[in-house]
Amino acid sequence: MEIVSIKDKLASEFSTVEAIRTLRTNVIFSGADVKVIGMTSCHPSDGKTTISLNLAASLAQSGKTVALVDGDLRRSVLIKYVGSHPRIVGLSHYLSGICNSDEPLYKTDIPNLFITFAGARVPNPADLLGSQRMTAMVEALRSQLDYVIVDTPPIGSVIDAAIMSPVIDGYIIVVNAQDNSYKMVRRVKAQLEKANGKILGVVLNKVSYEEQQYYYGKNYGHYGKYGHQTSQSDSAGD
Repeated sequence: MEIVSIKDKLASEFSTVEAIRTLRTNVIFSGADVKVIGMTSCHPSDGKTTISLNLAASLAQSGKTVALVDGDLRRSVLIKYVGSHPRIVGLSHYLSGICNSDEPLYKTDIPNLFITFAGARVPNPADLLGSQRMTAMVEALRSQLDYVIVDTPPIGSVIDAAIMSPVIDGYIIVVNAQDNSYKMVRRVKAQLEKANGKILGVVLNKVSYEEQQYYYGKNYGHYGKYGHQTSQSDSAGD
């Protein structure tokens, strides 16, 4: 099994690291039955993948065994964190029956953390994500590891995240504070609930300093700059 280097891609700013640790603590206290967590958002570029990677790494650094599964078969950006890799075998290869379930699972340079990349683009992502092979893979990881973090497409754009609800124990919604309306967030929440998805909470991302004074401590977590003295926002990517 090849080792993927991601350590130098993780957040290093103190306030961001602390926000991720707070999120990690809330995840751990969500209950022993919450092991498979779906990360979704309203729109692309809300910061979902950045937060998924940092949350998975933080859980691993606390001693938990974790798999980060890139479930965005339409517009994956996780592979960009490690650069191009000609031999990457991903989730789409397994779901299409091209490889075995253990082949897309890569070790990382963070002990206890494994990654499955999305793989090649496919014409039927929703069908594959709702397939029995997807269920089998998630259940196998659930039985072997402490946590499985599934980075799903933004549910404000496509329905894929809700399709996976039968294998997801709870969802975290990443909301870009600068580019989402209350109406859109409610629509995303309703879509997940319609699919019987359990919502664990919300991460309010890209929060300005002034907004932090109101939001801090009232959400599941945020990615803002605690104590920052300007009105500029954070710029965590997708």
